[in-house]
Amino acid sequence: MFGAVVRDALGVARGVGTRPPAGGRLPRPVIEIVERDDGLITGVMAAGYLAEPDQWPAHDRRALDLVHGRVLDVGVGAGRAALALQERGVPVTGLDISPGAIAVCRARGVRELAHASVEEHAAAGQRYDTFLLLGNNLGLLEGRERAPGFLDALARMASPGARVIAQGTDPYGTTDPVQVGYHKRNREHGRFGGQLRLRLRYRELATDWFDYLVCSVDELSELLSGTGWELSALDDTDAPYYLATLEHRNGRRV
Repeated sequence: MFGAVVRDALGVARGVGTRPPAGGRLPRPVIEIVERDDGLITGVMAAGYLAEPDQWPAHDRRALDLVHGRVLDVGVGAGRAALALQERGVPVTGLDISPGAIAVCRARGVRELAHASVEEHAAAGQRYDTFLLLGNNLGLLEGRERAPGFLDALARMASPGARVIAQGTDPYGTTDPVQVGYHKRNREHGRFGGQLRLRLRYRELATDWFDYLVCSVDELSELLSGTGWELSALDDTDAPYYLATLEHRNGRRV
């Protein structure tokens, strides 16, 4: 489904290819619908997946300055970060479970791509110096059940001195009763307050339901406990958004 979203967004941006019409020949903006398990419906303008760095949030631009060595862009999406790193001469591989996203990245010029989960890619024996999780992709940790396996897969791909640069969002500064009530319900069921249960919709397509984590820094630290990964730096200049830098204690250079 996500592949169709970014394919059509690219068609609108380029004026060619698959573009959903709004009647006649005028293409409509591509909007990804996010449906939460409490019934909340929101929309995301898909053009952001194609944005150039000067259109990014400031924290995403700062994240690129933190990478070093060989980079794995986890959840590469439509390739915005991978392309920016390529332009800087940084060796980068884009990783995604969506074959459609991989196809869009290839069409946009991302040179190194892997269609796999982090666990599947870890089995390939590749090594990286930086794991980049932008666009709130810290959410890929999902929650207490998924995080250990995800972080272990990154550790198995980590070169000595490797780091994770992940963008997250602290969800708890809101007074919106819908959000506060959702956080409360989640906690009553043993979940993190910001552990979202979602499915994505676009035109006639829909994903299966999945978890996506929006967490505080304290909750992130809880998830890191016992994994070997440690929070080594935090940039919360643009709070509630933050950049977390993680290092693996067994992979530090000596």
